[in-house]
This record gives sequence, C-alpha cells and structure tokens, in this order.
Amino acid sequence: MKDIGIWIDKDNACIVILEKGKETIVWVPSNIEHYRIHGGSGTRLKGGPQDVVQDSRYLEREKHQLKNFFKEIIALVKDADALAIFGPAGTNEKFKKELATHYKYLDQKVVIVRKEDSMTDNQMKALVRDFYTAERASKK
Repeated sequence: MKDIGIWIDKDNACIVILEKGKETIVWVPSNIEHYRIHGGSGTRLKGGPQDVVQDSRYLEREKHQLKNFFKEIIALVKDADALAIFGPAGTNEKFKKELATHYKYLDQKVVIVRKEDSMTDNQMKALVRDFYTAERASKK
C-alpha cells in the first residue's frame, strides 16, 4: 500500500511517501514568482505622471505557474493508494480543487485536506505517519 502525504504552500511541496515500512521524502519547488507591484504616482505633484499597474497580468501568470506546479506534484503521486493534503494557506485547497476538476481518479483517493503550519522534515514525516496510523486504527 502506498500512502502519500503532501505538505504544500506557494513556495514548495513536501511529498512524504509511506510504502512497505519505508519513508521517502521528496521536495518540489514551485518556481512561482513573487511579484511586488511597482506603480502609483511618479511625482508628488497633483496631476503628475502615473504608472498604470496591470495586476491581472501578474495574477494570470501566477495562475499558470500554480497549474504547472500542481502538474509536477501529480506526476509524482499518481500511483498513490491514499492522499493526505496539508498546508498553512489556501494552496492546499487550490490543489484539492485542481484534483476535483481535472484529476478525478486522484481526487477519490484524498482522505483529508487540513491546515498545518510550517514544520521540519521530521515533523512532516511524523504527521503523515501518525495520520495514516490513526486512520487505519479507526477503520478496524
């Protein structure tokens, strides 16, 4: 049985794979650009030149980068028997929504989506291991 836990945020994903008593951890960087909007008034004078900020362009680029990030993760977890998704912000919920929309066979394997703060590698391994241990104990 291949149980997988994913801790995901906008910067990277940590995939913990539990298979045949072994734990493997894989980090996937997101490569999502963090943009800072430059713009506003170029002068303090009223009616001076102003830059127009096109944040829709940045948001669209971010959306495409997020989709590519999700595709990388999905390629690594496509043969999972069970998926648990954790993360500190809304990225974990966006990932679940992407699975529900475009990857229904994987969406059916998701057992939980839960908010979790940042943690070390060992804490992530323990979180996933403890979750699946408790999950199996509750089914008996």
